[in-house]
Amino acid sequence: MQYKLQYLCLIMSAFSVIFTTSVKAEITQNNSASKILNKSEFTQPAKTIEEWLVQSPNPSQSHIIITGIRIQETQNRIDIILETQDGEKLQPVSRNEGNNVIIDIKNAQLRLEKSNTFRQEKPLTGITAVEVKNSDVNSITLTIAGETTLPKVELFDDDEGLIFEVTSATTATQPQPESEPQSSESPQAENVEEQEPIELVVTGEQDSYLVPETSSATRTDTPLRDIPQSIQIVPKEVIQEQRITRISDAVRNVSGVSPRTEFSGSYDVFTIRGFTDYNLLRNGTKTQNFFIDGSNIEQVEVLKGPASVLYGQFEPGGIVNLVTKKPLINPYYAAEFTAGSYNYFRPAIDISGPLTPDKSLLYRLNVAYESAGSFRDFIDSEVFSITPALTFNFGDATTVGVEYEYVNTDRAFDRGLRPQDFLFDLPISRNLGDKNDRYKYEGHRLNLLLDHQFSQNLQLRSNFTYQSLSPDAEYVNPSDEFEADGRSLLRDYVISPARPSKDLTLQTDLISKFKTGSIEHQLVLGIDLSRNTFNYAQSQTTNFPSLDIFNPVYGFPRPDFFESVEEYESQTDTVGVYLQDQIALTPNFKLLLGGRYDFVNFKSTFIPDIVNDSPSETSKFYDEAFSPRVGIVYQPIKPISLYASYSTSFVPNNNNATADGEPLEPTRGTQYEIGVKAELFDGKLSTTLAAYDITKTNVATVDPNDDNFSIAVGEVKSRGIELDIVGEITPGWKIIASGYLNDAFVSEDNSIPTGTRLENAAYNGASLWTTYEFQKGSSQGLALSAGLFYVGDRIANQSDPFTIPSYVRTDAAIAYRRDNWQAAINFKNIFNTRYYDTNGYLIFPQAPFTVLGTLSVSF
Repeated sequence: MQYKLQYLCLIMSAFSVIFTTSVKAEITQNNSASKILNKSEFTQPAKTIEEWLVQSPNPSQSHIIITGIRIQETQNRIDIILETQDGEKLQPVSRNEGNNVIIDIKNAQLRLEKSNTFRQEKPLTGITAVEVKNSDVNSITLTIAGETTLPKVELFDDDEGLIFEVTSATTATQPQPESEPQSSESPQAENVEEQEPIELVVTGEQDSYLVPETSSATRTDTPLRDIPQSIQIVPKEVIQEQRITRISDAVRNVSGVSPRTEFSGSYDVFTIRGFTDYNLLRNGTKTQNFFIDGSNIEQVEVLKGPASVLYGQFEPGGIVNLVTKKPLINPYYAAEFTAGSYNYFRPAIDISGPLTPDKSLLYRLNVAYESAGSFRDFIDSEVFSITPALTFNFGDATTVGVEYEYVNTDRAFDRGLRPQDFLFDLPISRNLGDKNDRYKYEGHRLNLLLDHQFSQNLQLRSNFTYQSLSPDAEYVNPSDEFEADGRSLLRDYVISPARPSKDLTLQTDLISKFKTGSIEHQLVLGIDLSRNTFNYAQSQTTNFPSLDIFNPVYGFPRPDFFESVEEYESQTDTVGVYLQDQIALTPNFKLLLGGRYDFVNFKSTFIPDIVNDSPSETSKFYDEAFSPRVGIVYQPIKPISLYASYSTSFVPNNNNATADGEPLEPTRGTQYEIGVKAELFDGKLSTTLAAYDITKTNVATVDPNDDNFSIAVGEVKSRGIELDIVGEITPGWKIIASGYLNDAFVSEDNSIPTGTRLENAAYNGASLWTTYEFQKGSSQGLALSAGLFYVGDRIANQSDPFTIPSYVRTDAAIAYRRDNWQAAINFKNIFNTRYYDTNGYLIFPQAPFTVLGTLSVSF
């Protein structure tokens, strides 16, 4: 333990040394500014802590909130208005890159109504785009892109906020109307009687599929193009357009990812690059994956490759992060109702806004109810979810967030089909369980967030999460054996009563920005503390009537005697310390260095047969592991990012022991990845092409000297190439598409033949979803969508490989939007394709042709 404490102290000391060299640029501004300050007007950066403290502003005044962005257009210029009451306090600094004027405002933050990115295409002849976004937690960037020449930008103060007057070389050379007086004193000096301004009011909600940045990959707000990793985001627009009723279906839009149907669909589990992980992230915090309702999900992020360097124990293929909806600064009210095939209906509301006049207290409330039948016999379900959230803004420097989620489900239990050839002869509606099978679930999740900005250079983020999850199941379990007639399937009866599993997690990050000479750093020092307790009990009997799979009879009485009763409980305590540095060696060459050390204590108690007084089996182990990551990004031109990375993972070998009773070493994953990211069509379309090679070692395999025990000498590999495309091709035409090749196989094992593919890992796959919305004319507001989802052959199990055939599913949708109303009809699996998903040992038929209709309103 002493050397562990020394290790922690060493990290803290290193951070202190680096921090004492941090610099802070103090930007000065003339109150009557008529131009943007140049870099030469900066004060000199601090070299000591004393100087830094003198230069640091009051944290409560560290940044100014911009609540709206407007563009006013005349014949010859545009005025970009940043709406705030404190426009004179904003501190803009300009720079030029090619034909682009880039304005950095270091003491401001966007808090627009529904997102924090604003973009307007071709607002003026000669100007291709205007974009405003948060560049980090305490600054914004305004980019004005000229078509062939550098735009001319002047700055003015006004009661409305800060105003940038923009003209281009093209419009500057055009003749001016004689009746229009020219003045440089104020952008409002135009003669409005001769030229009525056209005002475009945009509050930040964008219809584009493109999400330019995420914090989950680095724990900092970093543009995707600057991260040496393949990261794909399924935005809320795609989730809404595809009318996704289970959030796990969103990942079908991402290369190399397949959802798995677990325990009657009660889990959201994913196979990524051939590896399956039973955990996921929620707002960047590790969480168990029991039933998740999509009413509160803003977007779904897929981080490809090992995530252990920041998040601890995850498989090397990647991880899914669910981002929840946050309170909005402006009032927002939305309601929708969806109805469709198999008696499906779902009403939902989403309301948000400020609770105080100064907008320091914000709220959001999502409520949804779902009732549905199924194409499967006797399968019905009810789901209720409610998620209230509050955000407290204490001045401009401190934010406290509170979010609570309650989910309750009552649904039939569908155990699926055993992987045997007879299943293809059965109708997809055939249920091999019983009509009285049920699955109930109650989940509570509470999240507390603290975000404090000490200064422009130093930020603290702390996140506490508590969750309690209680599944309750009663079902008939089909076996893989038949009676002598070859058609009567033997079955068990199982009861698994509710035993709450709980998670406690505290995650704290200290983020610092500083320079060493001309090199920029963004340093993250963090610690994770977590405790996971998992409990289940199961009573089972084989005394249940068999089922004729071709002529089934249901409704047999439940037995009152159980042959075996087992109980299991476990507790996992984890401490993780990590350090990461994002280094900008030059504006176009970036380096990412990171490492994490984990300490894991695990203990479990298992009673295999209470009825027959079998003794309890206790397991304990302690693991520790260091997980490094290195990545580089080179941008030869602004739209192109070339990257390469090396990253690692580790996962404890829970409940596996050698013949000597010693726990197995944790599995270790190593990935090498190279790729290219490109931003096309003036940044409206993003593409990522990635190639990777993953090796996972220390995989548990049968001990050749005693098959009752295991040894950690197994190895698996996954190699592949992936392409993802997302964004807008032309105004109104959006696309999200993917394609991949993946070779995931066993490379060394004592019981599984070398070369056997990994479960649920298709060799190839592709997806396409595209929408075109008419922008003008009598068809304005009409949107047409189409989608294709292809998944290649997969195996359902490794012990006796059973192949699930490939499939192509075709979807379509039509929607019409007028003012604040929208109506949509979704057609899923138009050609009634017969296809299946798996959980690695059971097969689950998927829905045939389905229709959903939705009516929604927002204001």
